[in-house]
Amino acid sequence: MTQAPAPVLSEITQALCTALILMVPLAGAGLALIHAGLGRSRSAAHAMLGAVCVIAVAVLAYFVCGWSWQGFSGGPAHVFTASGKAWNWIGAEPFFLRGLPLDGSRAALTAWLQMFSVGIAALIPLGAGSDRWRLGASCASTALLAGWTYPLFAHWVWGGGWLAQLGVNQGWGYGVLDAGGAGVIQTVGGLTALSIAWILGPRRGKYTADGTPAAIPGHNAVLVLFACFLTWLGWIGLNGSGSLLLIGGSAASVTLVAVNTTLCAAAAALAAAGITRVRFGRPDASLCANGWTGGLVASSAACAFVNPASAAIMGAIAGVLVTFSVEWLDARRRVDDPAGSISVHAVGGLWGLLALGIFARIPRDWVLNGMNAGNSSQWLAQLAGVATLAGFVLPMTYSLNWLLNRFYPQRVSAEGESHGLDLYELGAGAYPEFVIHREDFRPR
Repeated sequence: MTQAPAPVLSEITQALCTALILMVPLAGAGLALIHAGLGRSRSAAHAMLGAVCVIAVAVLAYFVCGWSWQGFSGGPAHVFTASGKAWNWIGAEPFFLRGLPLDGSRAALTAWLQMFSVGIAALIPLGAGSDRWRLGASCASTALLAGWTYPLFAHWVWGGGWLAQLGVNQGWGYGVLDAGGAGVIQTVGGLTALSIAWILGPRRGKYTADGTPAAIPGHNAVLVLFACFLTWLGWIGLNGSGSLLLIGGSAASVTLVAVNTTLCAAAAALAAAGITRVRFGRPDASLCANGWTGGLVASSAACAFVNPASAAIMGAIAGVLVTFSVEWLDARRRVDDPAGSISVHAVGGLWGLLALGIFARIPRDWVLNGMNAGNSSQWLAQLAGVATLAGFVLPMTYSLNWLLNRFYPQRVSAEGESHGLDLYELGAGAYPEFVIHREDFRPR
């Protein structure tokens, strides 16, 4: 099935979109530094090399088949018919980007943005698997994420798939909307992080025999907090380019997107700081960083559809959710997530999708997913997106990684974890001038 072609971008919009897309890798750099800083010093180089490797694998897997499965709204796709209605379920583009003119068109810019976006999604599970996830296994898991899981859900939301069709076929608002990827990028990555944390299990020494969690603080808070500024700039690029390419926003709307993104992050960081100040007597740097990033994540879905006051409220709620989610997963569910990736990206992303249904006020003259339905029943579409992520994407990504673990064990050996992944897998540490290992270390 081939749909109607998307509108042609003006030269001004092309230039602005190109500039915004070039900012997106800063978000990846920020996440990589956060993961490294919140992990142990003896695995810092491994964390950064892992970030480089999974981005490389993600881009290549997406190039080979990911874009084919995702496609873009208006491109060829496979459909099925139910109750007399056509439902689009997967893209049908050629493999290896064949037939895609790389000429600055909407489709070409979307493919370029998606290469960066899938790389960000692939980075997220690294934070949950920090200090114990083998480099080769993380690359293999990334191939599954970028080659299948991500493009399938991205097609359903951004490629004209069945979640986007809920407006036309069911009368649920405009169908699922997600301007910057709160669901497609962040939640898919966050749910994969949850799967990895379950499969790997906690780090050695994280929990006592009675289940009490032991504090294993990150080794470099300065690195983590500096990374917050990088993620801020990267998210403005991500949300801005997404609003232009994926929901048909105008160049003038990018200002609103940038303001809302900033307000959401600021409110979330201050909420986290306030909660930790009240509960622990002083602000917690790592949780404030998690709150900041969680606010950025929560802003992504609705950044083009809400006013600044609503964005600040969304951010404050995200900061509360992320802060308490980190503690709940760690202390109550015994899920060891050193970087808080699950709370930041899965919880923050799910809240961002729901928040769009609550706070968005979409002008009636704005055509989205082929219709101009106003705001009626939009929350039903957003809830359907959340249910699909929790009820389908999570079991699927867990099953794929569970099968991978049967054939290629993902966790490093006890010896490797004890020695640190830098020396065990790379043969050199990130900080050779400092003694960061126990005296009983013996090379392999």
